[in-house]
Amino acid sequence: MTESHSPAPAVSLILVNYNAGPLLTDAVGAALASSVPVEVIVSDNGSRDDSLERLRRTHGRDERLRILENGANLGFAAANNRALPLARAERLLFLNPDCLVAPDTLERLITILDAHPEVGMIGCLVCDPDGTEQVACRRAIPDPWIALQRLLRLDRLNRSAAGRRLDQRHQPLPTEPVEVEAISGSFMLTTRRALEQVGPLDAGYFLHCEDLDWFVRFQSAGLKILFVPNVSVIHHKGACSTGDPLAVERHKHRGMVRFFRKHQMQRYSRLFGGFVIVGIWVHFGLKAVVIRLGSRSRA
Repeated sequence: MTESHSPAPAVSLILVNYNAGPLLTDAVGAALASSVPVEVIVSDNGSRDDSLERLRRTHGRDERLRILENGANLGFAAANNRALPLARAERLLFLNPDCLVAPDTLERLITILDAHPEVGMIGCLVCDPDGTEQVACRRAIPDPWIALQRLLRLDRLNRSAAGRRLDQRHQPLPTEPVEVEAISGSFMLTTRRALEQVGPLDAGYFLHCEDLDWFVRFQSAGLKILFVPNVSVIHHKGACSTGDPLAVERHKHRGMVRFFRKHQMQRYSRLFGGFVIVGIWVHFGLKAVVIRLGSRSRA
């Protein structure tokens, strides 16, 4: 890794890579084509595929790119945090390695970010490759009641409670930026000033729920989270989570338990809190059965 002598970037982009394949090169190339000065820091979690080789072959001579090789899978939060000291810009974009930005994406968003000092984080419309809005780009912070409604499919019956539903895609797309509880963890634009108030991602999460934890902490610090509907990116979802679906689910459910214990359990009785935690692991058990049956049928 060589020291960069390029002009000071307007945005430092941090991408955590774990076997993202050719999508990593595509994502970095799209970022480097931005209309504002950028630097890209790839924090690699011990990838075993050819993603870094492809990246170096295509963009290795671009001094705006730096690659940090962690040597092992540290998890999403820890790998992002490890790259933070290398970032030079005041504005920071935490971007998934399977997410493609347009040339004007950052220019349009930093104009909004700079104009609203009360905003700590900005997200945009995150779409599938076919242009369909992804479920996570405007959502509520989950709690036990939201989770239960979703599990029993009751949220489909009660449209009047739309503001507290995880999936808000059925609502009309706003015509202007709006404050939301949560955005997509695949695209999180923030500032160094905000992180001085809130702190970095919680490395106690390995994979999943670390973004929700961050959103709660941002709002607790009095910083708004903004969803910008007229700026979009393409997200090839799950490129780094294809190796072991059972392990992914295990990490996801551990994250759920950590999030509940940290931010919500104190609102309820000890008995109800224990019930929720047992319910999370029962849900994992059911998921594990489905995954194993699916593996056997494919075999």
